[in-house]
Amino acid sequence: MSGLFITRTCSGRLKLFHKLFSQTRTLSKSCQSDENIRRFISENTEVVGGQSLTPEIKLRLFTPDCRFWTERPELWPFEDPYWAIYWPGGQALSRFVLDRPEVCRGRTVLDLGSGCGASSIAAQLCGAAHVVANDIDSVAAVATHMNCELNGVESPVCVTDNLIGSDPDGFDLILLGDMFYDEALATSLHSWLDRCIQVHGTRVLIGDPGRAQFEGHNIRRLLHQMAQFELPESVREENYGLTCSSVWCYNPEL
Repeated sequence: MSGLFITRTCSGRLKLFHKLFSQTRTLSKSCQSDENIRRFISENTEVVGGQSLTPEIKLRLFTPDCRFWTERPELWPFEDPYWAIYWPGGQALSRFVLDRPEVCRGRTVLDLGSGCGASSIAAQLCGAAHVVANDIDSVAAVATHMNCELNGVESPVCVTDNLIGSDPDGFDLILLGDMFYDEALATSLHSWLDRCIQVHGTRVLIGDPGRAQFEGHNIRRLLHQMAQFELPESVREENYGLTCSSVWCYNPEL
């Protein structure tokens, strides 16, 4: 593999991935209409359904048959396309929600770092009263709308401001997957999630496949494991041999 995803999954690879795109980015979403972005996503992704922990959810993702799987990173015209991968923490989180619809039913839900929007879709399918998908990449918002259409659910409210560090809104539930790949981000998340729980009593569920930055962070000792899932073979291969992914409930009083 010589294209975008040579840098997938491990923290160092993710940092290199970010550096490559930050240095070579040639076009911003603001230069494009949503219609053009939709067309670009349609032409450069494939609809994937059965190769994840949530085969009932269809998503537009990068696959080995897509141009940018092997294309030079400098030719990618937008922000880092984290939304084009269904990361293993997000898969576990979405599976957990689908298996336990009462977790989201009737609740206000924030999907933080929403990426492809899978957890938002799972929350909608489970009867959430209101869902907000937050990702700082506005192209991810377009991808989320497209993925919601694929699954016949109402699109969530998509917010592209960085909510981490802001005054927390009163969500009943925050879902976040694969966000603990960078120590500085993990520390900011820890502080902000504490505030959300203290101010609003928000429940926080975290999906992660056991990355070193997650396992070694102080927040880890404050988490209660809710479920663990074995990853499908194809997901293991795409994520450098990670075998399982877990869902954790954050309880700062532990």
